[in-house]
Amino acid sequence: MLNRRTLLLSGSALLATAATPLPRRADPFVRRTGTRFTIGGRRYRYAGSNMWYAAYLGAEAAFGSRDRLRRELDALAGLGVTNLRILGSSELSPLRNSVAPAFRTSGARYNETLLRGLDFALAEIGRRGMRAIVYLTNFWEWSGGMMTYLYWTNGGRYLNMNDPAHPWPEFPDFVASFYGSPRAVALYRDYVRAVVGRTNTITGRRYADDPAIMAWQLANEPRPGGSDKVGRPNLPAFYAWVRDTARLIKSIDSNHLVSTGSEGLKGCIEDGACVVTEHGMPEIDYLTAHIWPLNWGWVDSNDLPGTYDAGAEKVRDYFARHVGFAAQLGKPLVIEEFGFPRDRDLFDPGTSTIFKDRFYRLIYDSVLADAAKSGPVAGSNFWAWGGEGRAGTAGHRFRLASTAFVGDPPHEPQGWYSVFDGDVSTKKVIRDHAAAMARLS
Repeated sequence: MLNRRTLLLSGSALLATAATPLPRRADPFVRRTGTRFTIGGRRYRYAGSNMWYAAYLGAEAAFGSRDRLRRELDALAGLGVTNLRILGSSELSPLRNSVAPAFRTSGARYNETLLRGLDFALAEIGRRGMRAIVYLTNFWEWSGGMMTYLYWTNGGRYLNMNDPAHPWPEFPDFVASFYGSPRAVALYRDYVRAVVGRTNTITGRRYADDPAIMAWQLANEPRPGGSDKVGRPNLPAFYAWVRDTARLIKSIDSNHLVSTGSEGLKGCIEDGACVVTEHGMPEIDYLTAHIWPLNWGWVDSNDLPGTYDAGAEKVRDYFARHVGFAAQLGKPLVIEEFGFPRDRDLFDPGTSTIFKDRFYRLIYDSVLADAAKSGPVAGSNFWAWGGEGRAGTAGHRFRLASTAFVGDPPHEPQGWYSVFDGDVSTKKVIRDHAAAMARLS
């Protein structure tokens, strides 16, 4: 039988319970504090990969394969890869070498099949505790990109990359007019609103509330121009596009980081002041750098033994300069693209990767050395995972099929920069680095 004393004691216990705060759930999102990324207050460093085609594999379509996507993600997780940089847009384009189908046309209705493919990819990435960086357009032609936005809004004018009638740098100089085109930028930002504000049809979770996303990226490799003559006068329009688009994303989604997708100096007319201004904006959370020794003429694919060492010195210098920019700005740095060809300029799985492996070790040793002294380098994403994909054509040309997707986009020889599932030595380099990064985190 309850008496007054029992009631008072039980009431006091209830009040004490009510006054005791519940344990706080750890923050699941990647955050930035100075030059560090954190998750739940713990430092987050990572070994990552690029996998541009993830949403295509995730689509329920003839070119998709959700089973293959699951296998590829499992394979990457087995290597210790915890971060994937993936394509979140493509624009249906008249450009030669651009992918089709695309996420969007010039109209306001977007390709729900591919968007659901992105939903599925993000859901599977999240299930494995991985994080995704999603880029929202492209400076280059292989996914339609900015040139296609211009084509839709300038009366149908465009240039193809590598057109002999329009040699370098005519293509990037033309593309850079995108930033100063209100109509083209408005179409792009309509798509940004739709994707960043989307709800995942697989998980039922708003993208803005999904910890599987680490960051939104304005574009793949945006540049103010291809030449100093065009790029320098274009800097104000370029900076305004970076700032205003980043603000737009953050107005929709306050949980995720925003980055530019820049190559660094090579994407900033070789001007350090441009890199600092572009990444110093408060709306941009961290710096990115890409490193392509062959594309930039630092090595010769026909003479890797004779040119590798000189190219490696340029790589070290490029890396160090971007570490300096990050330290100056007090923000993290990610080496989010780095690639190297297979030996003897071959493309097929099973061909040797001696110099590719050396280059990967060079990047990874530089990342680890900076991390060991608590520097700003927070992670890296090699370009790119090809996994069980195979080109499917004798000429190593792109073919849209679930078995054909490799790490190389449609404009490149298929297998040029890919890491295939049978590349035992390269996979060991990746696995060893991922383990070393995990020990430091």
